[in-house]
Amino acid sequence: MAKNKSFPIFLAFLAMGFGDAVGPFVGLAKKQFELSNFEAQSIAFMGFVMFGLLSVPIGLFQDRKGKKIVLMMGLAIALAGLIIPLFGLSNYGLFLLTILLLGAGASILQVAGNPIMRDVSAPGKYARNLTIGQFIKAIGSLSGSLIPFAAAKWFGLDWMILFPIYSSALVITLVIIGFTKINEQKFDNVAPATFKTCFSLLNNRFILMMVLGIFLYVGAEVSISSGVPILLNNKFGIDLETFGLLGNAFFFVAIITGRFAGSVVLNWLEARKFFLLTVFLSIAGLALMFTNYQTLVIIGIFLTGLGFANVFPLIFSITVDSLPERNNEISGLMVTAIVGGAIIPPIMGAVADLTSVGFALIVPFASILYVAYLAVYTSNLQNIR
Repeated sequence: MAKNKSFPIFLAFLAMGFGDAVGPFVGLAKKQFELSNFEAQSIAFMGFVMFGLLSVPIGLFQDRKGKKIVLMMGLAIALAGLIIPLFGLSNYGLFLLTILLLGAGASILQVAGNPIMRDVSAPGKYARNLTIGQFIKAIGSLSGSLIPFAAAKWFGLDWMILFPIYSSALVITLVIIGFTKINEQKFDNVAPATFKTCFSLLNNRFILMMVLGIFLYVGAEVSISSGVPILLNNKFGIDLETFGLLGNAFFFVAIITGRFAGSVVLNWLEARKFFLLTVFLSIAGLALMFTNYQTLVIIGIFLTGLGFANVFPLIFSITVDSLPERNNEISGLMVTAIVGGAIIPPIMGAVADLTSVGFALIVPFASILYVAYLAVYTSNLQNIR
C-alpha cells in the first residue's frame, strides 16, 4: 500500500522541478521582452523570494492542518501561475506574476513534499524514496530546457508551450493526490515548532554557517542555471532558443548524473569527505567556465553540475545530524535559505551589466568558495554538535 501511495508524491516532486524552470526562462524572456541582464536575472528573484517569505509560516501551518492539504495548496498555487500565460503574456509584469506564483507553489511543495514522503514509504525505504524523488524533481527541472528545444526544432513552436504542458501535469497530479488517502504520522508528545524556537537556532554558530551555506549555494546554482544560455550566446554566438538551452540541459543532466552517483558513493564514503569532493568538482568546473574555449566551457558546465548535485543534501544532512532533536526547525531554516536563489542571480546580472557576462561568473564562484570553506571546516570537526 505504501508503495502505491508513493507514486502521487513522486508526481509532486516532478512538479517541484517545474519551479526550477525559472532558470531557463531567464535567457528566453530576456530576448522576448528585450531586458537588461539585471532585469532578466530579476526573474529568478521573483521565483525564489517566496522561499524566504513562506517556508517557516507554511511549516507552522502544516503542523496544524496536515501535509497533504499543504501539498495540494502548493500545486494549486503553481497551477494558477501557469494558467496566466495561456491567455497571453502581453508585458514583462504579467510574466513576473507567473513566476511569482510558480515560485510560491514550488516553495510550498518543498515544505510539504519531503516529510510526506516518509508517510507513504515502507519502513526503511524513506531515504531511497527521497533520493528517487530528488531524481524525478531533476527531470522536471531539465524539462524547462528540453521541451522548448524540441518544440522549436521539430514543431516550430516557441518556448511558451511549456505552460500548457506544465498546467496539464499539475492538474493530473492534483486529482491523483486528492483521491489518495495518506495516513500522516503524528507526534502527540512533541511540542510544535514556533517562530521563536526556529530562529533562535541561528544563535548557534555552526547552524548559522550552514544555513548561510545553503543560501550561497542555491544562489550559485540558480545563477549558473539561468546564466549558461546567456554565457554561451555571449561568448560563442550560440542561439538562445535552441542550442543555448542545450547548455542548460547539459548542466541539469550533470546534476541528475551526480545525484545517482552520490547515492552510490555515500554507501562507502563518509558524508563530510564526500562534501569535500563535491566542492572540488564545483570549483574546477567553474574555473573552466571562465575560459574562452567552447569545449572547455562545456566540460566546465558538466563538472559544475556534477559538483553541485549533492551539495544541498550534504549540507542539510550534516546539519540535521549535528542537532537531530531540532530537525523541524532546521528544516524550516534550510528551506528559507533557498531565498539565496532570489538574491545572488540579480547581483550576477548587475555585475554582467557593469563588466561582462563572463566576468560575472565571479559571483557564483565566490559563493562556492564559501561552501568550500564549510566543507573543510566540517571535515576537521571531531564533534559537530
